[in-house]
Amino acid sequence: MGRTLVSITQQLMQAEDRLRHYRRALTLADQQLFDDLFAAARRRLAASAMASDPLPMQTILLGMLIGTASAVARLAARVDSLERRLAAAPPPALPAGGENGDGRDDPARMDP
Repeated sequence: MGRTLVSITQQLMQAEDRLRHYRRALTLADQQLFDDLFAAARRRLAASAMASDPLPMQTILLGMLIGTASAVARLAARVDSLERRLAAAPPPALPAGGENGDGRDDPARMDP
């Protein structure tokens, strides 16, 4: 009989288990980020399995990086969209009754 290889799913679970003390030492916010990174790696397990990498942590980290790059790209697209909407919007109206909004013009800006 041949040797049974550990699946990438099992290797990911083992890596997460090995890092449990590290995770526990993180702040709660960083623990959530840690969990999000491993979730990104889990979403890309099929691609990791196809890599047949003798060092599975490399493909796990690559999955995390791809997940992070995907989030950055989504945020950049959202910023671009908001910037375009802002550029296309009419300028805001001045307050009623003068530039400073109190019913009279700013004396410091008046011509002598």
